[in-house]
Amino acid sequence: MNPFFLTFLVALGIAALSLSGSFLLFLRDHIVKQISLYLLALAAGALLGTAFLHILPEVVEEGVPEWGFLILLGGFLFFYIGEKLLHLHHGVAGVDEHNPRALGVLSLSADAVHNFVDGIILAAAFLVDVKLGLVTAAAVALHEVPQEIAEFGVLLYAGFSKYRALVLNFLSATTVILGVIAGSLLKEAILPFIPFVLLFAAGSFLYIGASDFVPEFKKERNLKKSLFLSLTFFFGIFLMWVFTLIE
Repeated sequence: MNPFFLTFLVALGIAALSLSGSFLLFLRDHIVKQISLYLLALAAGALLGTAFLHILPEVVEEGVPEWGFLILLGGFLFFYIGEKLLHLHHGVAGVDEHNPRALGVLSLSADAVHNFVDGIILAAAFLVDVKLGLVTAAAVALHEVPQEIAEFGVLLYAGFSKYRALVLNFLSATTVILGVIAGSLLKEAILPFIPFVLLFAAGSFLYIGASDFVPEFKKERNLKKSLFLSLTFFFGIFLMWVFTLIE
C-alpha cells in the first residue's frame, strides 16, 4: 500500500477516535471517571514505551549528533511551557482562572494545534519505516481517547451543548489529517530533518506521559485500584515492547 494512503487512513482513524472518546461522556460520571483513569494509565505506558523502545533507538541508529538530543529536551520543554501558558492540564484544572466560554475556545485551539503536530509526527514516522509509523500511530491513538474525553468535558463546562461539543471536538481532531498532508507534501524538505522531528516527538511523548498522565493515576490511594492501574500502565509499555518483536 502507498505510504501516504496508509498514513492518511491512520489519521482518519485517529480523528474518528474523538467521537468514540466523547460518547463515553454519555455514561454515568463515576463510570467515565474509572474508564478514563485506566485509559490514562494505558496511554502513559504506550507513550513512554514508544519514546524509549522505538523512537530513541531509531534516531540513534540514524546517527544523530549529540547536540541533536537538545531537540528531545526542546520537545519536552515546548509542551511544558505551552501547557503552563494555556493552563490546560488535560482536564478542567485551573478553570477558575478563565472565563468558561473563553476556556472552551482556548482548549479547542490548543487541541487543534496538538493534533496538527501529531499529524506531522505520523507522516515523518511512516517515511522512516512502516512499522515505526504503526507503533507511533498506536501510541497517538491510545493517548487520543483520554485526551478527547478531557477536551469534551472542558467544552461541556464552557457551556456548549453535548451535540455542539461533539462536533467541535471532532473538527479540532481532524487537524491531524492536515498535519499528515502537510508532512507528506513537504517530505522532500523534511526528509533530512526526520530524526530531529522524531526526537521532538519523543520529548512530547515523554512530557505528556510522565508529567500529565502518570500523576493523574498515581493519586489513587485504594490499594486494589492502584495495583490494577499500575498493571495497566505496565501493559501499555509491554504492548510497545511486543511491537519491537514484529519485523
